[in-house]
Amino acid sequence: MNTYKYSAKDKSSKTISGIMEAESESAVMEALHRKDLVVVSIEETQDKLVKVAAKDKKVKLDDLVIFSRQLATMIDAGIPLVHSLAILSEQIENKELKGVVVSIRQDIEAGSNFCDALNKHPKVFSDLFINMVRAGEASGMLDEVLERLAAYLEKTSALVRKIKASMVYPIGVVIMSVLITTILLLKVVPTFKGIFDILGGELPLPTVILIGVSDALRKYFIFIVAFLIALSFSFKKYVVTENGRRRFDLFKLRMPILGVIFRKMAVAKFSRTFATLVKSGVPILNALDIVSRTSGNKVIEEAVLDCSKSVRDGEPIARPLSKSTVFPPMVCRMISVGEQTGKLELMLTKIADFYEEQVDAAAQALTSLIEPLVIAFLGIVIGGIVISLFLPIFKITQLISG
Repeated sequence: MNTYKYSAKDKSSKTISGIMEAESESAVMEALHRKDLVVVSIEETQDKLVKVAAKDKKVKLDDLVIFSRQLATMIDAGIPLVHSLAILSEQIENKELKGVVVSIRQDIEAGSNFCDALNKHPKVFSDLFINMVRAGEASGMLDEVLERLAAYLEKTSALVRKIKASMVYPIGVVIMSVLITTILLLKVVPTFKGIFDILGGELPLPTVILIGVSDALRKYFIFIVAFLIALSFSFKKYVVTENGRRRFDLFKLRMPILGVIFRKMAVAKFSRTFATLVKSGVPILNALDIVSRTSGNKVIEEAVLDCSKSVRDGEPIARPLSKSTVFPPMVCRMISVGEQTGKLELMLTKIADFYEEQVDAAAQALTSLIEPLVIAFLGIVIGGIVISLFLPIFKITQLISG
């Protein structure tokens, strides 16, 4: 494929220029003629960005939000899609997204529609994104759909950030405590052991146990690390299997304390995604299929797929969802009311808003609960090690003073 820069005039004698990727100059001319354009000039060029998107990488949600919002603004202002993409490709800072936008622009110039061009980059644009754009193109409301997409991605990104932020401190403290404990057992305890051997005498039971743990850890440290790495690798391999993923996702939903947050997050994501698709004009059955693929949880995915099959057979959405035991009764009732009143999108949005607030509150409560537990753990473990080390010294001091 070669890259050609062209200049042409439309029926109103307006000059249009752009870049197109094609096999030959004649192929470019044919493509322009199909668009009812009169060719002024065609010349081969080297577009440095043409091959950038050859290996798509995942793009951050925040970059997609900005892209969607800016593109919606330009289209709403009456700027043609190809020109909008050309402008965006010049100002996007993310190299991966820049290359993808250039590739999409070239595909559109070659005759593809926007949706098909997006579909060539599944690592960047999800099924949700592509199908909403398809609905927007079909209804002539692409700018509105892109605005909804941007709003949806913003809320999704904000929810993920809240969860991550609430977990940073506890995870950091746990990692530090494990590192400190390991260093004490590997370096400090052996030093005290040498001192105790010189002094002689019978050691207290806690000190004997501590020295035994330290000796075992030093002797089998490499094997323990190798076992943990192998266990982690095996777990990752198992989780990507169909059965492994289902079991792990089910375990996450049933976990004490954390399970409640995972369930609320799943309900919030289901509701927000479903509401956004319905509002954008995506048919219900297609919307359910997309929601199932973007749920991020195998148990939720199966429940939504079962719902889709039941809806295809003529049942209302709420009934199969209530049978799944995944969705709370309140959610099913609100969806049922939405179906009966013709305000399904409104009800789904209210559910999403409610559960996103619930996730935020639960995450804050979890952080408040974990902090004292972690501090107590540190006190017991590290304090226990220190006391066990100093017990013999206290004993010797008492004997000397006596």
